[in-house]
Amino acid sequence: MELEFIEDTKYKVVVDIKGAGHALANSLKKELWNDKKVKVSAYNVEHPLIGVPRLIVETSGKAARKAILDAVERLKRQNKQFLTKFKRLK
Repeated sequence: MELEFIEDTKYKVVVDIKGAGHALANSLKKELWNDKKVKVSAYNVEHPLIGVPRLIVETSGKAARKAILDAVERLKRQNKQFLTKFKRLK
């Protein structure tokens, strides 16, 4: 996976996530909305054959990069909880 920052200011990040698909981009987008400081959380794939998601995050009163990192940490915890519960079903 490779990140290419298109715009990177304190309160706005636009980043292409090369090597990722809708699953990661959509999960991040949705989890970012759980942060009250996030004003915009969206992604798009400009061309379906190329398939590079572009994540757009705007915040108010919190650094956009920090909001993304926090969302990733929450997703990691959720995935760990799911894995633990799923393994118990064996």
